Amino acid sequence: MKATKHDTSYPMVYRAAALEKELREGAKKPFTEIIKANVNDAQAVGQSPITFVRQVLSLVVLPELSNDSRFPEDVKKRAKEILDGCKSGSVGAYSESTGIEVICKQVAKYLELRDGVPSNWANIILTMGSSEGVQYLLSAMNEKVEGKKPGIMIPIPEHPLYSACISEFGMEQVGYYLKEEKSWSPETEELERAYREAAKICRPRAIVVINPGNPTGEILKRRNIMNVIKFAHKHNLFILADEVYQDNIYEGSKFYSFKKTIAQMGSPFSEVELASFMSCSKGYMNESGLKGGYVEVVNTDPQVISMLVKSFSVRLCSGTDGQAALYCMTNPPQPGEPSYEQFKSEKEGIFKSMAARAKMVSDGLNGIPGISCNAVQGAMCAFPQVKIPEKAVAKAKSDNKCPSTFYALQLLEKTGVYVDPGSFFSQKPGTYHFRITILSDYDKLKFILKKIKEFHLKFLEEYK
Repeated sequence: MKATKHDTSYPMVYRAAALEKELREGAKKPFTEIIKANVNDAQAVGQSPITFVRQVLSLVVLPELSNDSRFPEDVKKRAKEILDGCKSGSVGAYSESTGIEVICKQVAKYLELRDGVPSNWANIILTMGSSEGVQYLLSAMNEKVEGKKPGIMIPIPEHPLYSACISEFGMEQVGYYLKEEKSWSPETEELERAYREAAKICRPRAIVVINPGNPTGEILKRRNIMNVIKFAHKHNLFILADEVYQDNIYEGSKFYSFKKTIAQMGSPFSEVELASFMSCSKGYMNESGLKGGYVEVVNTDPQVISMLVKSFSVRLCSGTDGQAALYCMTNPPQPGEPSYEQFKSEKEGIFKSMAARAKMVSDGLNGIPGISCNAVQGAMCAFPQVKIPEKAVAKAKSDNKCPSTFYALQLLEKTGVYVDPGSFFSQKPGTYHFRITILSDYDKLKFILKKIKEFHLKFLEEYK
């Protein structure tokens, strides 16, 4: 069973670029700039980098600065540990294909502290962000089983990375719909329906879960995670847990890792195979351009791990600057260290601001007639549903566009506000959404929400 296909034309990016060019050339528009409310990159819209991280990276790249009194001792200590772990004492050389050993071991310590569950550093592979890890794990599953194509279960709405990889590797996409009216939860009945229909044409091999959700912004409750684990055990599915937003928690919610939950459930569920992905592109660091990430593989045959390592070795290694950033994320300043107070202040400031903006976005959207939005519990975006009048739906279809794309294009043309249409992420048939991020500063978000409301009310009037 395939979910609703993406709007393959996806004209938003091209039209936004054309409008920017027209504005530069002096064209008169109802706006003076393109406001990219779809950007999921905090530093691209003004967030300052964490001082501690940039200081460590500076010393790693330019070790002679280690005698500079402007750098605190805990910064110098972290930089020395990273450089001592490099083969030649320089991040300019290749590392081991799975990553610098001292950093892999530090990630394992970080995971043990997070979960209270042992972590084997040899089962951790450092990656160019989380996307690379996803691609390699999926590519390892693309062999036919009993003459059937392998199937990968993915949540709908989804992150397009997964459908793109599934298509590239010649596998079958198996979409399961998240229940919007229950805060985008994966319900067992729907998982079973999707599996049952897919089993007629393919052999489902794995299930993808994104927690906290992108594009939906939900955080799974522990019972949701337990139900997914039980389902995976029943059908012998490998769980691919995309947990890159695990630090982005708002609304009094709590993050539960799949690894910890599997361990707590005990036999027979404690043997469910799992790959968990994390990145320093999100969270409080938001070092997206450095592309530092990891994948931890759990409960998998050592021979499979060996094959994965061999596969990753083709790209020699992930970027060592990204590995260094990951070391900072998993080994931050501790109480009593000279960088701690500044680090704590910067980190808390980022999350306090994000939590306020998350509430502002969901409250603001829910205040617009015909738009409904679940609370943004985590991650960096909201996925509101828009009630599009039948006349507008008919107009969109006559233009060969998904109604959500038609809506987003109209918003862009008339206000300059750029959001991603729900068609880009797939959506339940008959429903229409858009994705908006919470990363713009407070005043800019206030302006964006004002423009969306003005546009939406005029849109309803035009197509009533």
